[in-house]
Amino acid sequence: MPESPTRRLLPLPLWAALIVAAVGGTVYDLGFPGVAIWPLAFVGIALALVSLIGRRSWGAALVGFVFGLTFYLQQVSWTSLYLGPIPWLALSFLESLFVAGGGVLIALAYRWVPRVNDSRWVRLTVLPLLVAGLWIVRETANGTLPYGGFPWARAALSQAESPFAELVSWAGSTGLGFVMVAIVAGVIEWVRLRGWRDLRTAIPVAAVLIVAVLLPAWPTTPVGELRVASVQGNGPSGYFDEREPGDVLAAQLAATEPILDEEGVDVLLWPEGGSDIDPLRSESVAGVFDTLSAQLDAPVVLNTVTVRGDEYFNTSLLWREGEGAVDSYDKRHPVPFGEYIPDRWFYDAIVPNLTGLVQRGYSPGVSAPVFDLGPAVAGLAICFDVIYDEVIWEGARDGAQVYLLQTNNADFRGTDENQQQLAIARLRAIETGRSVVNISTVGTSQVIDPSGRTIDALPADEPGAMVTDVELREGITPSVALAAWVPTAIVFTALLGLIAAGVLAARTPAGLREAPRARREGGASAKPTAE
Repeated sequence: MPESPTRRLLPLPLWAALIVAAVGGTVYDLGFPGVAIWPLAFVGIALALVSLIGRRSWGAALVGFVFGLTFYLQQVSWTSLYLGPIPWLALSFLESLFVAGGGVLIALAYRWVPRVNDSRWVRLTVLPLLVAGLWIVRETANGTLPYGGFPWARAALSQAESPFAELVSWAGSTGLGFVMVAIVAGVIEWVRLRGWRDLRTAIPVAAVLIVAVLLPAWPTTPVGELRVASVQGNGPSGYFDEREPGDVLAAQLAATEPILDEEGVDVLLWPEGGSDIDPLRSESVAGVFDTLSAQLDAPVVLNTVTVRGDEYFNTSLLWREGEGAVDSYDKRHPVPFGEYIPDRWFYDAIVPNLTGLVQRGYSPGVSAPVFDLGPAVAGLAICFDVIYDEVIWEGARDGAQVYLLQTNNADFRGTDENQQQLAIARLRAIETGRSVVNISTVGTSQVIDPSGRTIDALPADEPGAMVTDVELREGITPSVALAAWVPTAIVFTALLGLIAAGVLAARTPAGLREAPRARREGGASAKPTAE
């Protein structure tokens, strides 16, 4: 007598589910840079989902929290390098609360959908898509709340060098994450249903897998090249580095000197914080950038701290000889607790020793994230700006033909932070179909072509400069064209689907729930009974 599908994989006892969740969080982290064994991200997702099947709400919250905490404690361990354990533990704990909430939603989907319809095709199609959508609901919450969110460790960011990476040009990082979880959830249901007894049941997940792997990146149109000189000064640019005003500028100048005789340079790019003296407030430093622009016969894209009234900004400037700063871009997303203290009165009362380290607060910028260089339009992002979708999408829509990304990773030397950020930059290249020049104060700095391939690089923790002919591209990818519609559609459809499943499950009499199972078992209980 065949078994009921819902009994073919019994829920794990809570103690076992907690162990599986903890192992899953660790394995999931191994899929991300710096270990970067990308298939392990799928394994981690699978362990997370298996641990949630059959859980009641509080159990699911606990299991989800354990998975999230195990993952984030490793994924963002770099936050403890200089500031100690408090920011690291606080961030990991906060992000894990969202994972706990997402775990509850996914557990409800596993409970309610089979109650509404326990047919194998619903289990193989609707349920995996709903679970994937709810995973994205959780990722969206992580990336939005509080204080602008922290969209750092989305599932897609583990796939920068995998066969799935090109999917981001169609649906962005949100779409790729959705497909990843849908594939995993589909495989889990196929195993629970012993799908090998009827190979037709593998069609849904196999179809998604094949399309995701074989679908090529959306083609953008080459329109020439731009010769970019980019400089990694390796100066004392960390928050706690000992230095005098102008030391970072001096390091950048020293690293730039070997390339001043290069011909045909179209733009000189320096990293975030490359000038620790604002040329808008220093005639001598303004003269330095005039000289650099004159020697290379090219504009300079630099970054410094600017002041307007009583507000501070993390600002990139487009500097031309004799004209000075002809354009500027202010960082859209200053880092909470790093570049400003939100609700300072509250946190000063709790951790005054830490908040006291951030003496000035940066204001968010509103200017367009593009510079017109003359021979090309460049899209911009300053450090953590790169993790926020709308900054990158806006640059492409405003005509960016290449991206110039400036960052300062000096506070995270020797950690995985730079490799994680570099993976994000690689996905941005594929997503937009544009070349990316990612220049850091201390490395690792790389030039990435529109396919995501590294074409030039500098070693970390060494001064150096690159002069690279970078391909320019035009055309909008579906990911950029659809923009926020993809995450919005996934989130609202998933939430509405879960609500509908809950309502229908509550209205389905117990006898009707059991009838399909009884018919499959051939028992006399096939006749519906009132609940």
